[in-house]
Order: sequence, then structure tokens, then C-alpha cells
Amino acid sequence: MSDLSATVTEIQGGFSVAGYEKINYDFQFLDNVFHPTKHQLADCYKKWGRVLAVMDENMESQYGDEMRAYFDNYQLPLTVHAMPVGEKAKNITSLLGIVDAMNSFGIIRKEPVLVVGGGLVTDVAGFATACYRRNTNFIRVPTTVIGLIDASVSIKVAVNYGNYKNRLGAYHAPIHTFLDFNFLKTLPTAQVRNGFAEIIKITSCADLETFKLLDAHCEEIIATRFGRAEGSSAEIKRISDKICKEAIHVMLKLESPNLHEIGLDRIIAYGHTWSPLHELVPETPLRHGHAISIDMAYTATIGLEMGLISKEEHSRLLQLFSRAGLSIDHLDFNEDVLEKATAAILRTRDGQLRLATPGPLGRCTFVNDYTNENLKRILGVHKSITQNYPRKGEGIEAYVDASDTGDAKDNKKEIEQDIKEHAKQDLKQANSGSLKSELANGLANGYVNSVTNGVNGHSNRVH
Repeated sequence: MSDLSATVTEIQGGFSVAGYEKINYDFQFLDNVFHPTKHQLADCYKKWGRVLAVMDENMESQYGDEMRAYFDNYQLPLTVHAMPVGEKAKNITSLLGIVDAMNSFGIIRKEPVLVVGGGLVTDVAGFATACYRRNTNFIRVPTTVIGLIDASVSIKVAVNYGNYKNRLGAYHAPIHTFLDFNFLKTLPTAQVRNGFAEIIKITSCADLETFKLLDAHCEEIIATRFGRAEGSSAEIKRISDKICKEAIHVMLKLESPNLHEIGLDRIIAYGHTWSPLHELVPETPLRHGHAISIDMAYTATIGLEMGLISKEEHSRLLQLFSRAGLSIDHLDFNEDVLEKATAAILRTRDGQLRLATPGPLGRCTFVNDYTNENLKRILGVHKSITQNYPRKGEGIEAYVDASDTGDAKDNKKEIEQDIKEHAKQDLKQANSGSLKSELANGLANGYVNSVTNGVNGHSNRVH
């Protein structure tokens, strides 16, 4: 909200205006946010006496009854707008559906819309509230790892347009965000893995100590859904909570001074140089976490070629992606996509590459000088390296499926039971250590000795 302070100065031939807008928004860690004893969310709506909630069809199916019971307990009638599910629904049509819902509800100027869901839902609904009367309040309850760790931190909201991610959007902060990590206990493993990539992103470039925790506990964190699955130990929950809180804190410290991206050198853009185009290239889109992992792994190989990170650091990073089941290469990540995506990101970044690169691990270096020929050459080096990793660099469950698109939403009970059974199996494997050893087999210490590392020194140029 604005503090309404500004100055108007008469200058030669006109006027100069200098205004100041103070942005206030906060985060609260609150497990079981919809439990009847947790009044914090309901308190935000007592003034209005009602609630309009936006979520996707999957969330409405899974949590709609619980939410209605929660708000009924506080005598707050709940109206739900359930938007379609999946990346293909991140579009203007979905945004206009939310606008229609706000119109029908008769939303009052400063009345907050409640947005519940993953990063995709909070992006679309956040943009709808930014458009409605140019500025409508909203409250966020993220429910996925990406939503909790990444999307909840930024004030960027957007929809896809054409073949590009987040091409239309705005900067619009929620007035409040509730962070309830218990949502993760019912999250499919593929979605947990998907969000794990975002934590690798921020820690590998800005928080080495938290990266070390990720590296040490990777398999168990994923298997136990960040310590929230039934049967998880208190210790892995403590470690997971520490990792998540530190990642959010670091992201906030990096983002807060630059909320409107006036500065274009952004550490959290690691992994987001070529992935915005590549993610949508396959006929079945890649999951976001896999797309950025491919981008991050390739960028790390650029860092290796430039001498920004050591061979050991490069291997450690790519091994972590692989152990997590994340992609580090893809058939469609080719020279043609590389060239087109480079041209697109240059327009976004005001003519410079601004490539956020781990250098060294836990810190970030920005690379600007490059040639397309050398980017392609290093892509060839990278693909040679990834051939010696499990699955030849491909990820596990890398493509969007029913848990993303909602095609299986009518099988709610079966899906929930399947998630619980997989969680038990994952936890059993993690506790026995078999999962880690299974993923580690065939890793060949990152890559074989016959692949040269091509280090060319600590320059800011891709040679």
C-alpha cells in the first residue's frame, strides 16, 4: 500500500513528480491452517463477513470440504472459484474466469481474495487481482514446494502467452502469506521433486551451508515429503524445516531490495535463462523443476568451462540433481532451442545475458560475454558429461501428468491412497538406505575421466 507521499516540482517546460510507495507484506509459518482452532486466517476476513477463494479443481476436490467447515466454524460464508489445472491453464482465459468470479461476488475495493494452491494458481490469481480495479488485495496459502519456497517469496504474478512462460504479468504483493508445510504430506513424490529444484537453485548460488544439508539428506527429504509424511522422524522434520526456512529467508533477502526487478542481475534467475522456452517445447511439457534443473546443470558446465567452479563442485552439483531424480539434460534441449531461448532472454534482460552461475559453489557470478558458437560448443560438452550419469541425464517423472492437469481428479480417494502407499514405500527405502545406494549406482563419480573439463580460467567470457 502507498504511504501517499510525493513531491511535485516545477521544471523548465513542465513538472517533475517523485513519489514513494512503501510495500508491506508478511509471512506466517502456521501448520494446519484450516484446523478450526487456528483462527489466524479467519481473523483476516471477519471485517468482511465472507470469503471468496480461488483454487484449482484438484485443490477444491481435496480441500474444499475442509475449508468450508473451517470458515463455517467462524460464520464466514465461503464462495469458491475453481480454475482448470495445469500449465496449459496458465492463460488469459483462466485469468478472465477469475475476474468474472470477482464480478459475480461483488468484491469490495480492499477486500482480499483468498488464493490457495501451487505457484501456478497463485501466479494466475495474483495477476487477476492486480488487474481488477488495477489493484485488489489477496491473501496467499501456497500448497506445493514451489509455491511455498519460490512463488510465495516473489511479488511477481503472471500468465503464459504464446510459447513463453510468464510473458504477461505484474508486480503485485499479497497482504499476507500463510506457510503451511503440512500440505506436503499429500503431495505426489513427483511434485516434491519438482520443488526440490528451486531449493537447489537458491542454495547453490547463495547459501552453501543449506546446500550441504540438502546434499546430505536429499533422498530422505524427498521420500518423507520434507519430514511431513506419516512415520517421518523428528530429526528429518527439523532438518527439512531448517532448510525451507533458510531458503525462504535467503530468497527474501535477495528479492526484497529489488521487488520490481529494476536491477536485472538477479541471483534467483539461476536456471531461468533457457528454461522459459524449453519447458514448453516438448509435446507434453516438462515440469518446471526439471526444466530449470536442465538449465542449471548446463549453466554449471559453462561455469566449469570458465573456471568459475571446480570439477569437484560441478560433479557434486550434478550428482545432487541426479540423486533427486531431476533432469540434467533432455533431447529437445538442442542447439536450435538454445539459440532461440538466448535471443528471447536477451530481450527480457535488456540486451545482456546476465547469466547467474555458481562461482564458486554457494556464491554467484554473472556472465555476460558469450557467442552462440561457444554456447553450442559447451552444450556438446555438457551432453557428453551427462551420458555418464544415471538415465543418461534424464529425470524421473519429468513430464506433467494427471497430478498437474487434473485428468484424474474424479479418482480422489484412489489418488490419496496411492500417495500414502508411495510415501510409506519411499520412507521405508530412505530409512534402509537402499534408495540412496540405488540412485548412486552407476554414477561413475559424476563423469568418466576421459571427458575433459575444458577449464579456461576465471574470465567473464564464454570462450
